[in-house]
Amino acid sequence: MTTSIDAQYDQYLSAGLALDLTRGKPCSDQLDLSCALEDMIAGNFKTVDGTDARNYGGLLGIPEARALGGTLLDVDPKYIMAGGNSSLTLMYQFLVWRLRTWQENDPMQTFKFICVVPGYDRHFTICEHLGIEMISVGFDADGPNMTKIEALVRQDQNIKGIWCVPKHSNPTGHTYSQATVERLANLPNLAGKDFILMWDNAYAAHDLDPRTMPLTNLMARAQAAQTAHQVALFASTSKITFAGAGLAFCGLSEPMLQGFETFLTPQMIGFDKVNQLRHARLLKDSNDIAKHMAAHRVILEPKFQRVQEKLMPLAEADLATWSKPGGGYFVSLDLKAASATQVIALANAAGVKLTPAGATFPYGRDPEDKNIRIAPSFPDMIELDQALDVLVCCIVKASEMDR
Repeated sequence: MTTSIDAQYDQYLSAGLALDLTRGKPCSDQLDLSCALEDMIAGNFKTVDGTDARNYGGLLGIPEARALGGTLLDVDPKYIMAGGNSSLTLMYQFLVWRLRTWQENDPMQTFKFICVVPGYDRHFTICEHLGIEMISVGFDADGPNMTKIEALVRQDQNIKGIWCVPKHSNPTGHTYSQATVERLANLPNLAGKDFILMWDNAYAAHDLDPRTMPLTNLMARAQAAQTAHQVALFASTSKITFAGAGLAFCGLSEPMLQGFETFLTPQMIGFDKVNQLRHARLLKDSNDIAKHMAAHRVILEPKFQRVQEKLMPLAEADLATWSKPGGGYFVSLDLKAASATQVIALANAAGVKLTPAGATFPYGRDPEDKNIRIAPSFPDMIELDQALDVLVCCIVKASEMDR
């Protein structure tokens, strides 16, 4: 086996490949689904309340865009801020605002966040940039390990929040169970009044299987638990329309929304309302969103199916396990006999770029050096086949080297 796998790897080395599985970007065919955005204005810049979208003002967003955000996040539009093209920007700004409050209350303290792992590297980057210490907690079948999380927040009042990607989690594909959402809604009652749930629902509409389990409404559960002021919901159209020119949304209780608006006011007069208007006209209601995402599914589902097929030799050789997501943009692969660092280096040398080892963990450190995030959306099927063949070869080769 070693001789044949070495010969196969040498062929890849000499093939001059330049393939990329690093980030979950929409492919051009997906972006083409939203080209009608260009026709949505057609000289009519007036919103439903008569505002000229070309002008200043309206930091919370136009009514139509707030309604779109309410549909994606399953909350009343009065709780929604419709922003610019990046939910990551809103998350960062929101945490800067909360951090100022925490520092005013306790200027000498180090603040901490729970990070569910494997998770989204940009969340970890925000915490690291703001000096927020991160504590890793893993998944079980229902989502985050709530027993461990509840114990942690009881023990340490300096834990001020938790990052959640609750539906089709990045990268594992988990959708949190109803019981988990209810326990998360009650978590601030255990943690203290400054605790915040950062609910990054980036894949709210991104089902690969239309029969996938629905996500329980966190805001409704938080209202029942009297913790709604400690919930921050986020979503965007970045993987629905144009990735670089979409809309971001933040959902907060009315007092929190007013406070966040006040915090942002010195920074800006308002977001791009023309872009908000064209999105609201393209995606007028839940039916429009469902039809649009069904078209995405036609493009994406075969790619995710191909990942499952191509990885099967690894299961047969007991070299890896991986997720079988019902939606989202990633497949999470865990190695059994090889180092993720070594596999990614071998793949990179053979012309296949993968997300860096450790990226799905805080500080870029995977304690077992086993997790690899696969992003199959961007390459075409031929490129995806080639990249997966190289990946499987590298895993087999590294596994034999480590024995």
